[in-house]
Amino acid sequence: NMSFNLNTSWGVSNKALISVGVGLVAAGTAGYLVYRHLHRDLMPINWRRVGTLQQIHVFPVKSCAPLKISDKQQEYDCDVLGIGIDSWRDRKFMLINDNNEMITARGYPHMLHIQPKQIANGLLFSAPGMPDLHLDFQHLQSPGKDVRTAVWGVSLNVMLCGNQFDTWFSQFILKKETGLKLVYYPYPVPVRATNPRLKHMPFLRQADSGTLNDATSYMLMNLSSISDLNTRLKQPVEPLQFRGNFELKMDEDKPYAEDGWQWIRIGEDAVFRVVAPCTRCILPNINVNTAQRNVDGEPLKTLRSYRLFDYPSPALGIHLGLRRAGNVKANDIVYVEDK
Repeated sequence: NMSFNLNTSWGVSNKALISVGVGLVAAGTAGYLVYRHLHRDLMPINWRRVGTLQQIHVFPVKSCAPLKISDKQQEYDCDVLGIGIDSWRDRKFMLINDNNEMITARGYPHMLHIQPKQIANGLLFSAPGMPDLHLDFQHLQSPGKDVRTAVWGVSLNVMLCGNQFDTWFSQFILKKETGLKLVYYPYPVPVRATNPRLKHMPFLRQADSGTLNDATSYMLMNLSSISDLNTRLKQPVEPLQFRGNFELKMDEDKPYAEDGWQWIRIGEDAVFRVVAPCTRCILPNINVNTAQRNVDGEPLKTLRSYRLFDYPSPALGIHLGLRRAGNVKANDIVYVEDK
C-alpha cells in the first residue's frame, strides 16, 4: 500500500511517526495550558453581584482585637500592603519574645482583649486593668533598631517600637515587666517570601504576602458559610473568631459558594484574585468576648469532619491577592467573575 511504501522508502518507521505525532500533540497541549494559565489570570470584564460587604476588620496588631472605628461609613484603602486607613495598616505590628519569636493568641488567648483605637497620627491601646497607651506613628518614622524574626518560618527584619511599649504589652500578656517586644513592619512594599505551605498555589504572588499576615494580605469570610457551620455546633461562633478582613452578606444564602470563585471585586475599583483557601488553626476556638478556649475544641473539631479536603487543616474562608487598588466601605456591593 501507498503509506507503507512511502514510509519504507524514506526510512521512517511507524514508531518514529507516532513519536513525532505525540511530540506535536504535547507541544500543542503545553501551548494551550500556558495560554489557559495566562488567560485565567486576566482580570475579568464581566461581573455579577453576589452580595454586600457587611463588615470590615483591620487588625493593627497581629492577634489583638480589630481597630475600633466610630464612623460606620469609613472608607478603607486597599493597597499592596493590605487594608487600612492612611498609616493604619492591617497587621503592621506584632509581638515577639526575647528570642525574637512571634507570639500570638494561640498561646496567649487574652491578647484578644487588647483593643486598638484610631486616634490622630496613631493608635490608643487599652486592655483590662491597664492604663491606656498612646502610639504615635510619626515617632515610629524616626530611625529605630531592627531585629530578625519570622512569620511561620519565613524570615524578615522588623523595627522595635520602644521600651514603653515592650513594658506595657509584657505586663498585660505575661504579667511581667519584660519578656515581650512590640515590633512593626517598616517597608513600603511586601518583602516577605511566600509562605512555603502555599507555594504550590498557581495564582499566588510574592507581593500577596502583605505585612505581617499569616499567609496573604486579605481574607474574606462568607457569612452564609459561618451560618451553616453554626447549625452543626452546640454553641454558635461569631464571624470575628475567623479574623477575616471582609465579611460578605450573600444576596442568596449559598454556603461555601466562595470555594468556586476566582475573582472578586468590591465596590467599583478594588479587585482581588482568589489565591488560596484559608486553612484553619486553633485560633477560631477562642471566644472573642471571653478570650477563653472552647473546651470541646470547637469549631475546629466540627470543621475537620466536613471541610478537610486535601489539606492538613480544614478550610473556611478564602485568601485574596490585590490586583487593582481601590477604596472600600461597609455595604459596598461585592461582585465575582461572571463566566
